[in-house]
Amino acid sequence: MKILLVEDNEAIILGLEYLLREEGFQCVCARTQKEAIRRIGQEKYDLCLLDIALPDGNGYDLCGLMQREQKLPVIFLTAKEEERDVVRGLDLGADDYIIKPFRNRELISRIRNVLRRNGKGNQILYCSYLKMDTETGKVYCHGEEIGLTRMEYRILNVMMTYPGKLFTRDEIMSNIWDLSGNFVNDNTLSVTIKRIREKIQDKDGSLLKTVRGLGYRLEAGR
Repeated sequence: MKILLVEDNEAIILGLEYLLREEGFQCVCARTQKEAIRRIGQEKYDLCLLDIALPDGNGYDLCGLMQREQKLPVIFLTAKEEERDVVRGLDLGADDYIIKPFRNRELISRIRNVLRRNGKGNQILYCSYLKMDTETGKVYCHGEEIGLTRMEYRILNVMMTYPGKLFTRDEIMSNIWDLSGNFVNDNTLSVTIKRIREKIQDKDGSLLKTVRGLGYRLEAGR
């Protein structure tokens, strides 16, 4: 699921990018109204997190545009807490209105609820004989469910989202964090890739391909 984040506060952007990535979402950020309009014209998104106060405009104007252009579900994420602001946002067609500061788990729950209401909540990823249900977190190999650790799941999720794409080791390590919030080191990544291979019955490397000196990819057409 690809989420457009329209926000100009750098600290909030960094926190939300990390949170959304942890939950399996792809996050694209626009810091101004102008940049948001450009991105809407270039790419398709599944949902927009939208601040009201922007350097060159306001989120109210953008809300209508997003729904006309892409029928895009919108959640206002703003410090404006007056009742008239909430009512205006919902009257414009927003799916939800969340006031800053927000609780991370509540935000993720509301995002998933809005996606479900709009028929986008249960995403199934496929690559060859692998199937991943991102709603339940279950992964199937040849139709049989397999058990993955949190880190194994997150690496496989990134690669199954873009089958055929070559991921460098640095790209994977910059997106996958251990449970303590530290970067995964090079040795840990090697061990984790090996374990994924064993669990997806790919010991010969024909599905999860190692490209020597570059990185890894899942062979989409296998």
